[in-house]
Amino acid sequence: MGYLSGADAYPVAELDAIGLDADRVADLVTRARREIDAGALPSCQLALARNGRLGLFMTLGDADPSSRYIVFSSTKAVTAAVIWLLMTEAGIAPEQPVTDFVPEFGTNGKDTVTVANLLTHTGGFPYAPLGPPAWLTREGRLRRFGEWRLNWEPDSRYEYHPTSAHWVLAEIAERVSGEDLRDLVHTRISEPLGLRLSLGAPVGRQDDVNHIVPFGEPPTPDQLAALGIPGWDPGEVVNENLTMMNAPENMALGVPGGGGVASAADMVLFYQALLHNPGEMWERGILAKGTAEILCTMKDPITRVASNRSLGLCIAGDDGDSALRGFGYTVSGQAFGHDGAGGQIAWADPASGLSFSYLTNGMDAFVPNQWRRVAGLSSRAAVCAS
Repeated sequence: MGYLSGADAYPVAELDAIGLDADRVADLVTRARREIDAGALPSCQLALARNGRLGLFMTLGDADPSSRYIVFSSTKAVTAAVIWLLMTEAGIAPEQPVTDFVPEFGTNGKDTVTVANLLTHTGGFPYAPLGPPAWLTREGRLRRFGEWRLNWEPDSRYEYHPTSAHWVLAEIAERVSGEDLRDLVHTRISEPLGLRLSLGAPVGRQDDVNHIVPFGEPPTPDQLAALGIPGWDPGEVVNENLTMMNAPENMALGVPGGGGVASAADMVLFYQALLHNPGEMWERGILAKGTAEILCTMKDPITRVASNRSLGLCIAGDDGDSALRGFGYTVSGQAFGHDGAGGQIAWADPASGLSFSYLTNGMDAFVPNQWRRVAGLSSRAAVCAS
């Protein structure tokens, strides 16, 4: 049988019809229930798809089965997918300087930053500040772009840019297309694929979005040292900032690096589209650079392993460090995807044909709990192909 918990927005296939192992799927669901049954998370949603079809879609805890979640940095895959379309249609080239599209960005030595730097987190301005109220208007965002300075030379190192680079990507997309990025996500991604995935949610149409619930205490320096990451700093990815997305105007804004709204079913079906490229939505060479080619292997300063960045996503790799990239231990080296704050998961594995997503509105400030949960869920999901 297929698994569905009350929401009928998408048909769910019989597990054996799409090659899913019922016992392994049940083990995955049991693992997802652990924090819900213990009262450690308010709700979660998980989904599995294969061969272009949904086989598992389940909501656990205090959430409506038809509800959606803020997917945080898993949004980056959606923004990248729009940029890939525009690379074909508007002639955006990865090696082009950002200033070819957004001259206002080129201050303080940033004129050498390229589109590829934005997509691979090698631009040199990882924590450039931009938040409310400045982010609510184009004028405010452009003013911040002009003020930003480099922390290091572009292409000289890798450091994750939680939101800054994707604000610039959004501006590029809007200038070459003449359309709002939120509209581009709707008309070019969600509508053709039949998804409820959106970039933000308009004020007055947010009732189906589960609000963020923060809890817990961040790890102490001693706890971080015991985990082997004594210098770890979450930067802007802290509960105080994450809960800002509960404000109607911020949720409506559609933060391009972290404001996506979707169900787990939306995410796995989006990743099935990246696997199968229905109707040749994306030019094959560009799609390969996004989903199959590792363009940056410089080490992540937090995990101390190769970053394995493609043109917009992360690739699991064959070096045994896939769990440190959010994929668990059992995916193939070809798996591609992007995780998100709070323990959001979204990936696809070309070797098995599986795509998996797990979403929650519970933000545990003790981030190591999130890392353990991501590894456990992804490791179980990746072996669900029969």
